[in-house]
Amino acid sequence: MRSLLVRRPSQERRSIFWLNSSLTDTSKTDTSNTSSANIPTIAVSPAPLSPQSEVQPPKVDYEKPSDDPQVPCSSFSLPNGKKKKCNSATLPIDRKEANALERTSRLQQEKLTLAEEVKAQKELVWLLHKALESAQLEKRACAEFLAAEGEQERLELLRHGERCAADLRYQVERLKRENEALQRSLSERDAHVIELQSNIKLLMEKNQAKQQVIVKLSDELTECIADPQRSISSASISKQTFRQMSQELDSLKDDIEAYKTQNKFLNSEIYQLTKLWRNSSEQEKSLMVKCAYLEASNCQMESRYLGVLRKLQDTKLLNAQQRDTVRTLIEDALQENIKDVIKEFDEYGFKLIPDYEVEDMKLLSKIQALEIRSNNLLQQDIGDKSLLARWTQYLGGRSPDDLALSPELKGLLRWGIPREYRRRVWSWMVRTRTKSDRERHPDLFQQLCEKSLTTPHPASRQIQLDLHRTLTTNQHFSSPSSPALQQLHRVLLAFAWQNPEVGYCQGLNRLAALALLVLQNEEDAFWCLVTIVQSLMPQDYYTKTLLGSQADQRVFKDFMAEKLPRLVAHLEEHNVDVSLITFNWFLVVFVESLPSEILLKVWDAFFYEGTKVIFRYALALFKYKEEDILKIHDSTEIYQYLRFFTKTVTDSSQRPFNTNKNRILFSVIRFQEYVSRKIC
Repeated sequence: MRSLLVRRPSQERRSIFWLNSSLTDTSKTDTSNTSSANIPTIAVSPAPLSPQSEVQPPKVDYEKPSDDPQVPCSSFSLPNGKKKKCNSATLPIDRKEANALERTSRLQQEKLTLAEEVKAQKELVWLLHKALESAQLEKRACAEFLAAEGEQERLELLRHGERCAADLRYQVERLKRENEALQRSLSERDAHVIELQSNIKLLMEKNQAKQQVIVKLSDELTECIADPQRSISSASISKQTFRQMSQELDSLKDDIEAYKTQNKFLNSEIYQLTKLWRNSSEQEKSLMVKCAYLEASNCQMESRYLGVLRKLQDTKLLNAQQRDTVRTLIEDALQENIKDVIKEFDEYGFKLIPDYEVEDMKLLSKIQALEIRSNNLLQQDIGDKSLLARWTQYLGGRSPDDLALSPELKGLLRWGIPREYRRRVWSWMVRTRTKSDRERHPDLFQQLCEKSLTTPHPASRQIQLDLHRTLTTNQHFSSPSSPALQQLHRVLLAFAWQNPEVGYCQGLNRLAALALLVLQNEEDAFWCLVTIVQSLMPQDYYTKTLLGSQADQRVFKDFMAEKLPRLVAHLEEHNVDVSLITFNWFLVVFVESLPSEILLKVWDAFFYEGTKVIFRYALALFKYKEEDILKIHDSTEIYQYLRFFTKTVTDSSQRPFNTNKNRILFSVIRFQEYVSRKIC
């Protein structure tokens, strides 16, 4: 870098961005003069000049008499002392062009020199930026090191840094080895493909040549059979020649038979190879299933091991040494990143493993990740594929408008809709429930959006405040500048104008957001919200009084007292009001309460069967975790557990539809109406 700052002795110590105004003006005048004379010019970029060039800058002027002593003067003296003017046309043209070319080359050389210096300065700036970044990182590390209290904490920081560096080096080496192995396998496959292509090309050429010979001989044979005398006389074939042709024909027939035999042999080989390939494919598939089963078993064993460690961590019967041992085992178990076990987000942008607020919940998060991984491995080859095949068979050959309510569709919806067909089926169910409104007002959504732009709604401020609180853990709504937030804003404003009785209620933003994620269309999401509020949910569910929501809470308490008496008695003993937890479940249909996989399956059945699905799943959740809740004997801990226990449910195969034990809601709607009248 020091060498870049050193200038040549003939140059002044000036920046490469210095500009001399006099030179600029001179270059402008020279450009105008030379352009009039049709001589090419080059703009002089600012650069360090020699002392001579600064005193007298170069000028190119062919209209005025030249002051350069090397150029012949414009007049000469006569013997009588008088001067006679010379004609400018008699000046040597070659001398002028030589001077112009010399100046042009000199200016180009200076331009190249300046470009190289600018490039060197840019490289210097880049190096300084890199040095500044490394210095900032070092400063940050030093600040963390100095902020630690005591030598032991600083030593732990240093050890942590060394461990991180060692892990990174190990990962780099592993990735290098994998890259080399992949490159070798790729080169081998490329060589094998090239060899096969060359063999195929050679066989095609041989086949084409043989086909031509066969066609030619067939034509000749046809002519001979048609008129043997004419063909023989016209060709003047002697007996010897005819005999040779017959021998050649026999030999060709023998070759054809040989080729047929060879073709049969090759076909049998191809059949055998195909059979071997199918067997190997089946073996590979069975091995993959076995590997998935073993990996799922490993995940289950590891999750059980972590569960035992968690119980040991919570117990108070261990001494100090045993607690240190348990703490060390937990730290070793948490060294593996959760992202290596399971991907962080699903196809709709939902976070698969929630970020728990308590630091001690990291162990629970790891256990949950292992359970999700185990369930996915066990279901991906059997459950998901069979369900996808059933939906493919049901929807095959049907248009979106041909779907109809049927027991078969109801059973499929209870098992859940595959991601490939969920948007199509949801759109059909929404269109079915809003068909009359859409026929009366086909352009309703566009009209409401235009009205929202011209007239501010009273609830627009509250909608704007709730936008940034909507699905904060989802990828599509986590950024303030996300396009999904603007789409959600338009949908909520349009619904507020469409339903003035409800307007806007907190909770509608989450319903509309989930509809946007699945349907991927603003108008479809708007009609989906209309379907939920005006068709699926009871009356006054989202009004200011929330009468429908309160009625559902009383209904649910009665069902819990009937079906879960032990749990209800336990909650009443510790003065726990379960409606503080379940009210939000019913209001937003479990959005942000259940994992995304189970949440979407709840909505699949909810669009078809209505609110009784919410009751069934709520009772199933409490039944699923009843024993765990009964073990807690502190009201604060019970509330804390109820706040997040739904996110720990990982097995979506357990459904509250398939047993008679959970078929308890045969009179839910009638009971809801009765409680609503009682509240009023």
